[in-house]
Amino acid sequence: MTRPDRGNDMSEKRTDYISWDEYFMGIAFLSGMRSKDPHTQVGACIVSTDNKILSMGYNGFPRGCSDDEFPWNRDGDPLENKYFYTTHSELNAILNYRGGSLEGAKLYVSLFPCNECAKAIIQSGIKEIIYDCDKYEHTPSVIASKRMLTASGVSFRKYEHTGREISFSV
Repeated sequence: MTRPDRGNDMSEKRTDYISWDEYFMGIAFLSGMRSKDPHTQVGACIVSTDNKILSMGYNGFPRGCSDDEFPWNRDGDPLENKYFYTTHSELNAILNYRGGSLEGAKLYVSLFPCNECAKAIIQSGIKEIIYDCDKYEHTPSVIASKRMLTASGVSFRKYEHTGREISFSV
């Protein structure tokens, strides 16, 4: 029996392995699955220039703030909805990093960063953002984010889906 892209000679290396972008965006999506937010699950993965994972994050409440006691609502009184309390995945990934500088790193994120996360990205030294979804592209927050990122020399590009279905097997 032959495997796809390997031919009959099992001594040849595989050619059907996933790309770095697929790998790191997959990690970002997997990280987002840790979020307990019932509306939006966003994940981020920070990667060094030599393709080593430096940090990961997902959206949720700060350490010590119980996700059973703080609100998950999106509407209503600002003190009774999630927006004043949640930390976005990008900021969590930056704050989770304990290794020194993030200068020159790449950020893979499932949703384009807001203006507040853009500030942290810029200040941390991250130089490239690879994002999957930009569903808020017309909001003032994302417009401001793109303006600051561009002005500070942080590049961003949309993740290119390959159409490959990734499944797990041994």
